[in-house]
Amino acid sequence: MKKYIYLASLLFAMTIGAAPLWAQVNGDIRGIATDRDGKPINGATVELNDASTGRKYTAKTNAKGQYVAAELPIGNYSAELIQNGNTIDSHNNIPVTAGGDMEVDFDLAKDNAASAEQQKKVEAVQKQNMKVKELNAKLAQAKELEAAGNYDQAITLLQQTTDAEPTQDLLWAYLGDAQRGAKKYTDAIVSYQKALAIKPTSGAYHSGLADAYAKSGQTDKAVQEYAAAAQADPTNAGTYYFNEGAIFTNTGKVDEAIAAFDKAIELDPKRADSYYWKGVDLIGKATMKDNKMVAPPGTSEAFNKYLELAPTGKYADAAKQMLATIGATVDTSYGKSKKKPNN
Repeated sequence: MKKYIYLASLLFAMTIGAAPLWAQVNGDIRGIATDRDGKPINGATVELNDASTGRKYTAKTNAKGQYVAAELPIGNYSAELIQNGNTIDSHNNIPVTAGGDMEVDFDLAKDNAASAEQQKKVEAVQKQNMKVKELNAKLAQAKELEAAGNYDQAITLLQQTTDAEPTQDLLWAYLGDAQRGAKKYTDAIVSYQKALAIKPTSGAYHSGLADAYAKSGQTDKAVQEYAAAAQADPTNAGTYYFNEGAIFTNTGKVDEAIAAFDKAIELDPKRADSYYWKGVDLIGKATMKDNKMVAPPGTSEAFNKYLELAPTGKYADAAKQMLATIGATVDTSYGKSKKKPNN
């Protein structure tokens, strides 16, 4: 008898211990379905789909619009509200946890409004993408026209794009490029200024404006813009200082030109042209002594460095002639390997 009581007690204890284990593998989903006027939807089907297993479960709404889907296996569900064979609302990513009781309402007034808002956002993105595609096509067409020398046609096309999209800095910059190509520098200045008003940190826009200023004879403003370009775009600062040096060279400001080329060389020591034009400006400071030209220190080094970097370059012959003029020889290490000292 005691043995029987003990066994019964043990089974009872095991049953008590096992019950929570069975309860923990399921969960419930419940909620209320209401139409666009806020009234309960009666007799609709709620279809629940477990994405991981593909199993489907259904529940019906009552006169109050309530539904309960009980004892669902744990998982991640989607839910559809179906009426007269049509899905009229849905929800995704509904987690069912062990012992959980998820409340998922179908509020057609709210859900349809959210769906409509989302659709508007999608349509807006699609519209913007189409606009970008059209603008890129026009920019490509303008570049083709410029490459063929049809600058006036390119300008007309780009003016149409800036009229339609006046807040796009790139369009104004492209227009400025075309106007520079057509030698309409005053117009180009205006276009670059509009581009910079939208994006003042563009080194390329400052550079384009500087070139337009330089070619219209406004050298001081050109120098200022090249300095602004170098500050805005340090990666390409060497090029901007080289262009600044060219402006000073063309206007006879030798000292300023040399200083600009020195900056260009410091930032881009392998750009051969910087050395050549520095040498040209140094030659401009040469003096005569005993019927011989005496060039400032660094002149021959500048020309020789150019020849080292560009032995067959555009200015190679001119550099050699300059060296001969000041009585210097061609002396570069280009192509020569260093000899090892004898032990």
